[in-house]
Amino acid sequence: MNEAKLGILGGMGPQATQDFYQRILDRTDAACDQEHLPTVILSDTRMPDRTSAILGGDAEGCYRRLLQDAKTLEQVGCTAIAIPCNTSHFFADRLQGELSIPIIHMVRETVKVLSSDPGVHKVGILATDGTVRTGVYQRECEAQGLTAFSPPPEVQKVVMSIIYDEIKKGEKGSREKFAVMDRCLREAGCDAAILGCTELSVYRTYHPLPEFYVDAMDILAERCITYCGYKLRMV
Repeated sequence: MNEAKLGILGGMGPQATQDFYQRILDRTDAACDQEHLPTVILSDTRMPDRTSAILGGDAEGCYRRLLQDAKTLEQVGCTAIAIPCNTSHFFADRLQGELSIPIIHMVRETVKVLSSDPGVHKVGILATDGTVRTGVYQRECEAQGLTAFSPPPEVQKVVMSIIYDEIKKGEKGSREKFAVMDRCLREAGCDAAILGCTELSVYRTYHPLPEFYVDAMDILAERCITYCGYKLRMV
């Protein structure tokens, strides 16, 4: 029997956590309960907002809570951890140093997928202010020889509005606002763009998007399945 057990450190936000687990179920090649990946979901909805914590000065408090949750997942027998929150990956390498089980790194895995496409050189980053300003994706892109493009301030405000004013409030997101973002990325000459916030992944659940957009949450779900020794369902 495969003894793998996935820990999901979620609640950031809760809708994104639910969407992430559904994607794991949908992408696992399973015909019965017993063929699915055993999973422990810790939805810590009291986690401080990551962007506010990182940019507002209480990054250490956020880190300590993430570490406490990760340790809890480790203690209950999880063999790997997924964090379906891009901004939290600002802390991922530091967290990894305190754990004996691996964190499946959503940002790093996503950029690896893009770097394997010979037609992709310039990548748009759609993410929170916290993710963008701390360079979480920019560093990984540079390491893989890709150029990262972040929207200018007026368009970044639109990105944040979809995330915080719409998806986090339970709405489905504005197509008109997304069109503003799309136009910006294409005019900038991006070959692809990363949905680098799990709320934007939720937006994609409601609104189908072209292959130009690479969904970090999709990649994380697939990597969790294969890392834990399970097969992907062909789609």
